[in-house]
Amino acid sequence: MNNIAKTIAAIAAVCSFASPLQAAEGILMLEKTVSGSNTRSSLIQIERDLMRAEVTGATGEVQIVVFDGPQQVLRIISVPRKSYSEMTKADADRMGAQLAAAMAAMKEKVAGLPPEQRAKMESLMSQLGAGGPVGGPGGRPEYRRAGSDKVGKWACDKYEGFRSGKKVSEVCTVEPKALGLTEADFDVTKQVASFFEKMLPQRVDQLVGIARVETQGFAGIPIRRAAYDGDKVLWVSEVTEVKRENFAASIYEVPAGFQKQTMGRGAGGPQAGAP
Repeated sequence: MNNIAKTIAAIAAVCSFASPLQAAEGILMLEKTVSGSNTRSSLIQIERDLMRAEVTGATGEVQIVVFDGPQQVLRIISVPRKSYSEMTKADADRMGAQLAAAMAAMKEKVAGLPPEQRAKMESLMSQLGAGGPVGGPGGRPEYRRAGSDKVGKWACDKYEGFRSGKKVSEVCTVEPKALGLTEADFDVTKQVASFFEKMLPQRVDQLVGIARVETQGFAGIPIRRAAYDGDKVLWVSEVTEVKRENFAASIYEVPAGFQKQTMGRGAGGPQAGAP
């Protein structure tokens, strides 16, 4: 279960801003995530069929996640360990079956726990993507419009997410044109959604592309995301820069000398503060 959770965190890092490029250009996005006293920076590089997220942790460790559309492979690269692992579509489907079975067994156990312990376990299941009704334990939050705000130079629409009447998240979104992008820039997200449809059936719409009220509960591209536990802010993630740029093909390749490991070992996903 722990290895699956780490893999989901890695997937989230590369999926959060998935989009293809126009013409021969790529898209570069920078993001900063603060969780308590720890700060993590993410550099997302995107082309028509390729996406790369380079995540630098609080202590300087670097993890890289690459989605290779033509090969339909996700690679998770650990720079400190000089190792990498790969996930194919078949691997994602198999892990999805394992996660579903584990969640089903966990739900049976949770039902018989005292209220306080049950609440903690339901929170964990929610983070892992367990299914459930909108706004209920394990389901996606019920989002409500909460006015407007500003993130960096961008004015954004704010939404607050609730589960069982309790605020658990917040997003602030913009239309693609505010970032110099178009809806056509997000066609490749269909590949990502198909790749993870069995592994993350309840969460894939939350991870990929332009959000829609009908599916995610809010509209636009999130440029700020936050998670809450009561009045406590667990983490806040903000986009700090978006621009078009050309990238060398080599950035999507595994560095020379890195050893291949079994998925879930050695090249574990980035310890993301955000889902």
